[in-house]
Amino acid sequence: MTRASSRPPGGAVRALAPPVAVWAATRAVLLLCVFKVLVLPGPDVTSDIAGIYHGWSEVLRSGAFPQDDVTWQYPPAAALAVLSPGLLPFLDYAPAFFVLACAADAAAFALLLYAGRRPGKRLTGAWVWTAGVALLGPTAYARYDLMVTAVAVAALFAAARHPRVSGALIAFGALLKVWPVLLLAGAPLRGRRARELWGAAAAGALAITLLFVLWAPGALDFLTSQRDRGTEVESLGALVFHLARQFGWDGQVLLNYGSVEFVGPYVPLVSSLALLLTVAAFGWLLLWRLRARTFTSATLADAAFTAVLLSVTTSRVISPQYMIWLVGAAAVCTALRASRMGTPAVLVLLAAGATLLEFPVWFADVVASEGRGVVLLTVRNGLLVAASLTACRRLWRATVTGARPVSPAARSRTTATAG
Repeated sequence: MTRASSRPPGGAVRALAPPVAVWAATRAVLLLCVFKVLVLPGPDVTSDIAGIYHGWSEVLRSGAFPQDDVTWQYPPAAALAVLSPGLLPFLDYAPAFFVLACAADAAAFALLLYAGRRPGKRLTGAWVWTAGVALLGPTAYARYDLMVTAVAVAALFAAARHPRVSGALIAFGALLKVWPVLLLAGAPLRGRRARELWGAAAAGALAITLLFVLWAPGALDFLTSQRDRGTEVESLGALVFHLARQFGWDGQVLLNYGSVEFVGPYVPLVSSLALLLTVAAFGWLLLWRLRARTFTSATLADAAFTAVLLSVTTSRVISPQYMIWLVGAAAVCTALRASRMGTPAVLVLLAAGATLLEFPVWFADVVASEGRGVVLLTVRNGLLVAASLTACRRLWRATVTGARPVSPAARSRTTATAG
């Protein structure tokens, strides 16, 4: 009798039942929230779908990108997400969008469940995804970031056994919302798998971009759309102005480029410092890549998670939906037994819960720089900083200082377990 056939009947079903039940229950609550059966305090997080997204879809249907709308700051494949509610013509735009967001959520969850039952993996990733998206509240279903993150999750899982598929998915994700290009931070640079992954990513990005450039004017406007952005009120740099307002700083808060930003004295300086911090963070990633010697089945995911953490934490803008990216990357890492990212993943989950409280529940206090809002924002951003530093330290120790070089044959045997 083989080992597989000696498993107790129904064992797999019993193992999967708890996460499936919790996922279903929490997603029912999220759907009740976006359909306004349950209403959280604070601003209506679904208004962008019914208003902005729907308006974009009408422009896109006419065969052009929304070039005259400063809130359109996305790469060309974002048009597919915005137009996707048309796949459900029997529903109005907003309800169709929420249903498709739930479907993307379910797809990512299913991938994590499937992976969790394979050798070298565990169901922890499915639990992290279930908890993280739930902790973010209805915002998760009211933005298209969940769809992008599902693509990123699939790309990370496909990398070991299907590098061409992974590369194509990374290219598609990057042209949906740029950040999935960071999944390449830990990608192999030599060998057949490297050629296939990087080749598919480059070819996919070129082909998709060309298709959208030929389809409609304005496809590449996103490359310059955010150069004049300031410091968003939820970002790390914004804490400077929340504190300064307590001492008479005479700036103001305005809706700028689709987000609530600080405008006034020293804002350009802080925004520039944030950009320098981002450059420094990616400089560290480059140094890590040059120094790394040992790559395991988890290195690709661990490096991707670290890169996304650094990008989000140092950004001039930390919108609540950015947390979905981190939850997805954390879920993949925690699905891998070889991953070192357990503690950073827990910190991200805590940050997701704090994010729900600061937006939408007490967002008015954040905008007004009131005590409760500033404390929540400080806690959330502090958790992100702690997660970033911890992830960097663990990635470095796992691949540089605490690791020994391995032969290419041993490395291939290790990475094969990631599929």
